[in-house]
Amino acid sequence: MKKEKKTHALLFLLLLHLSWGKIWQMDYAPYFYDNGPSSTNGNMALFSISEDTPVGAQVYVLNGTDPEGDPVRYGLTFEKGSKEYFRVDSKSGNVTLIQELDREKQSEISVLVSVTDGRNKVTETVRVFVTDANDEPPEFQNLPFIVDIPEDTAPGTSIFRVQAIDKDMGSGGSVSYYLQNSPFAKFTIDGHSGILRVKPGETLDYETTPTHFVTVVAKDGGGKYKGRHQVMTSTATITVNVMDAQDMPPSFVGTPYFGYIYEVSVPGSEIFTVYAKDGDQGNPRPMHYGIINGSDGVFDINSTSGCITLTTFPSLLRNELYEIKVKASEVGPDNQLGDFDITTVTVRVVDLNNHPPTFYGENGPQSKFEVTMYEHPPAGEILRGFKITVNDSDQGANAKFKLRLVGPNRVLRVVPQTVLNEAQVTIIVEDASGIDYEKGPTLSFKLLAVEIDTPERFSSTADIVINLLDTNDNVPKFTSEYYIARVPENSPGGSSVVSVTANDPDSGGWGEVKYTIYGSGSDLFSIHPSTGLISTQPWTSLDAEVRSKYNFYVKAQDSEGKYSLAEVFVTVLDMNDHPPEFDENLLEKTMIIGTPVRVEAVDDDAESPNNVIEYSIMKADPDNAFDINAETGEINLKPYIKSMEIVQNITKQKDCTWSLVVQARDRGSPSFSTTAVVNIDITEATHLNGPMAAFLFRSRDNPMKALGMVIGIISVLVGVTVMISTAIYMRNSKSNRIMPARRIIKRRPRDQQPPPWINKMPVFKFNNPAAKFAVGDPEASTREDSSSSASRPKPPPPSAPCLPPPPPSNTRPSERPRAVPTISGALASKGSKKAKSGRRKEGNISSALVSELKMKLEQKIIESNKGMYY
Repeated sequence: MKKEKKTHALLFLLLLHLSWGKIWQMDYAPYFYDNGPSSTNGNMALFSISEDTPVGAQVYVLNGTDPEGDPVRYGLTFEKGSKEYFRVDSKSGNVTLIQELDREKQSEISVLVSVTDGRNKVTETVRVFVTDANDEPPEFQNLPFIVDIPEDTAPGTSIFRVQAIDKDMGSGGSVSYYLQNSPFAKFTIDGHSGILRVKPGETLDYETTPTHFVTVVAKDGGGKYKGRHQVMTSTATITVNVMDAQDMPPSFVGTPYFGYIYEVSVPGSEIFTVYAKDGDQGNPRPMHYGIINGSDGVFDINSTSGCITLTTFPSLLRNELYEIKVKASEVGPDNQLGDFDITTVTVRVVDLNNHPPTFYGENGPQSKFEVTMYEHPPAGEILRGFKITVNDSDQGANAKFKLRLVGPNRVLRVVPQTVLNEAQVTIIVEDASGIDYEKGPTLSFKLLAVEIDTPERFSSTADIVINLLDTNDNVPKFTSEYYIARVPENSPGGSSVVSVTANDPDSGGWGEVKYTIYGSGSDLFSIHPSTGLISTQPWTSLDAEVRSKYNFYVKAQDSEGKYSLAEVFVTVLDMNDHPPEFDENLLEKTMIIGTPVRVEAVDDDAESPNNVIEYSIMKADPDNAFDINAETGEINLKPYIKSMEIVQNITKQKDCTWSLVVQARDRGSPSFSTTAVVNIDITEATHLNGPMAAFLFRSRDNPMKALGMVIGIISVLVGVTVMISTAIYMRNSKSNRIMPARRIIKRRPRDQQPPPWINKMPVFKFNNPAAKFAVGDPEASTREDSSSSASRPKPPPPSAPCLPPPPPSNTRPSERPRAVPTISGALASKGSKKAKSGRRKEGNISSALVSELKMKLEQKIIESNKGMYY
């Protein structure tokens, strides 16, 4: 027993231990703090949020805890099918608005919020209230607003009530009314009730304004919206239709009224229909028409339609003008006549426009008028060949019409231009240049008569035809002011050169043209008098080398002597009819090695390429020793021939004269050529010293240049001599005036005067071509000159010329006149026998000759001066 009790005790202790451990290990759930509806953290129970809260704003903080102190996480969900307005951050519990709120659509939001510690989760359902903001404008009810009221409604009468509702709460939901300002407002509204009334002191008038549009404004009491005070309004238009009342008399429409009676009218013809309408257009009454007076028993009126008719024939009418008084009255209830209006209808008896204008000739109505006349009549001349009358049988305005002449512009004009009933038609020339036979032998116009002030606008036409006679009013005119022709120089006599043409538009003999030519050079040509073909005379032989240009005039003349001129330019085309020609068939040339010689041929043709010459070597002895420039004719030794030794090796002779045959050929077609034999004496140049020698060497191929140089030097020396003589004269004159001593000048007797000084320039002839370039011994040259001078008589010194008369102003009576010495000299050169050979050899005078000539000239000047004083 004791053992069982002990066992039971042990079991109890074991159970108690286990139970205590479980109690010690128990876990409690987390929970939210409940801070009340005014708090912004807790479990969101009874939380309120304004509908104008912006999206994205943080609106609340979920706040809870775990009894064991474990971290908690938050959750926020919505019922299935409802909008989700909030989102929560699970860690911080921050709640953010994610959709716009609208209290008018949803004022309460059900939200499921939860908190969990990871093991236990607590969920609560809370309600969030959306508070109002002034975001809704007033809204009018029962639109549109249309009101019909009679025009005689009394002022101050209530005619309509408007109503607007604002869904906002508080002051934002209260509504008041007012009308937009208008200077012509006839209505007013109660601001609280919205009742519209006719404004006191104002009346309505259907005839003036049948419809009024009134704008009413509904305004709320204002409220907060997004942090600021806001007042919202709405507008609506009230259409007030004014109903017409019988308060206006009738009136005629379209006055004044005019009617017409025509000559073809019959009894019962309608003259005019009057029309009147009730002034109360909203509720018009029918009209009744009647004639009060003025009808004279010849007019009647339909009482319903207002149509006035004729009751008799127009021929029985006694007046041309009637004024009918017509009355229009309203037909009221029981067919009683009410308000009325009276008007006047003026009726005129008029002629009927049934006759168009008509043209008449000498024999009655006529539609074509024709005349024959000469061209170019003077401007302003009347064409008296036309006898035209125009008439319109109607009366008054129906017989008034205009005349127009249709045709070539501004050639003719018609008088008069406006006609009443009848007139004689006159046609006058305005532009004489348009009446030209050459432009056309016939001129055609349309004479048009058109009524002016009639609705029918009747018209008629007549043809005006003018046949022109020609006159000689044109001169022949060439097709060109000048003609250019080219004719070959070898053309036979009678060859055609050019054809000229002149036209004369006149007719008959006046248009026939005869051609003649005249002017310098025209005697070599002839022209056909009718065709204008210019040809060379049968005996004419044209030569471009003699004359290549001709110009003369050609004259075109008609039968009365009127003429015009044109110039003809004829160019004679050069033909290749002259072969090239050398000066001689055998040419002698001297060639210095390294320097070319030139041959030249002349072609007498006038133009290129007939006178362009090409040179070539046909044959040479020795062969292959020369080259020739095809254009200039310069002949050169082959490049390998550079010295006399090579030349002598080639010829094996001391004689160094080589020969070649040169051909000169022109470039014409056909081409002509000629040949010449050229003998060339080949020598080697000796170097010369001094500038004169160098100049002579350079001028060896141009002797005239050397001769000109010599003449120039002589001229300078003579000029220097004259200057020296003048200086001496001036010095002596000054000495004679100052010094008391006199010098006696004795003139040499006339019989002892020496003959004039003639200097004969020697002509040197060199047997050896190279000798003209050799520089000899000056002493030998002197001896040679002295020996030659010994063989010739020495010329006497030159004599002095006659003295000039003494100056008259400075001469004293006691003094003898003094003579002034001068020096003069003359040089004469001996001409050569052959002009060409002389010109070539004159350039080979050496510098020694020039020096000797200068010395002799100075010696003669000194001797002449000594002979004048003693």
